[in-house]
Amino acid sequence: MSEAKPPTIPWFRRLGPGLITGAADDDPGGIATYSQAGAQFGVNMLWTVVLTFPLMAAIQAICARIGRVTGEGLAANMAHVLPRSLVHVIVFLLFVANTVNIGADIAAMGAAARLVLGWGETLFAILFAAGSLALQVFVPYHRYVHVLKWLTLALFAYVGVLFAVQIDWRAVVIGTVWPQIA
Repeated sequence: MSEAKPPTIPWFRRLGPGLITGAADDDPGGIATYSQAGAQFGVNMLWTVVLTFPLMAAIQAICARIGRVTGEGLAANMAHVLPRSLVHVIVFLLFVANTVNIGADIAAMGAAARLVLGWGETLFAILFAAGSLALQVFVPYHRYVHVLKWLTLALFAYVGVLFAVQIDWRAVVIGTVWPQIA
């Protein structure tokens, strides 16, 4: 008798919180920062990717493994080895950093709306904040997650840029492997 094969799930249905979390790193504040850095330095900062990407990937992998093995978040695991008061300070600082980051994201979304419409930066920032908060509070996660997953397709705009913009690939390669610090 042959073993029954597990049912195959279409690849897009298997994608979940990891996809959304990865896409969330391309937040409006980050995109505004990347745009400003690109406008100011061009490809001269690409060499940092060679250093930062492996470190970022290692941190993500370590955090995921710690969570998978212990079943607890990073703060709970830190509380096992650090004084509780220090963990509280670290969590508070993380809260402050996240609050500032969310504020920058909302401000960047308002600024983007002003670029498109020519008016209402503050109004749109308030509307985006209220809309986002309302979605998170009133829409159950099991419904909201499907919308967020489909919104990650917007990241294919990066691929579209490769075809829409004239790129000096020689400068990209040189900027990646040969730092030019001014």
